Amino acid sequence: MDLISALTVVLLGATPFLEARYAIPLAILYGFPAPVAFFLGILGNILVIIPLLLLLEPVSTWLSARSLTMRKFFGWLFQRTRRHDHYIRRFGPPALFLFVAIPIPVTGTWTGCAAAFVFGVRFRHAFPAIAAGAIVAALITTLPTLSLLDLFGGV
Repeated sequence: MDLISALTVVLLGATPFLEARYAIPLAILYGFPAPVAFFLGILGNILVIIPLLLLLEPVSTWLSARSLTMRKFFGWLFQRTRRHDHYIRRFGPPALFLFVAIPIPVTGTWTGCAAAFVFGVRFRHAFPAIAAGAIVAALITTLPTLSLLDLFGGV
């Protein structure tokens, strides 16, 4: 396993829609030992959470100040979603955790960060919930991959 391959797994883990839950099984199929594949995929997936949570608000503010279309979009988005924010206020970070932990399409860390931004969940509450959800989702997808490989005799 060379450095380029390891960086590829980290980048795949950081990629929206793929994230760790797809990067890890792919890395295992390419020959990475399972613990190394898991670490690299999760590393990429968790590292992306920090800039997303920190930059979504300033970027949306900047875009809204410079574009009427973006101002209308963010106004619509906040009006539409924040009318349901009683669920987030009631369940908060555990809701983010569950949302990210369920490994179905469009429920990963990128969407979890967007939800935290839209619903105004603070970084110190959102980061651990989203990171823990990413780890659980990765485990849910990695363990069956390992079981199938054992069942069929590896790669």
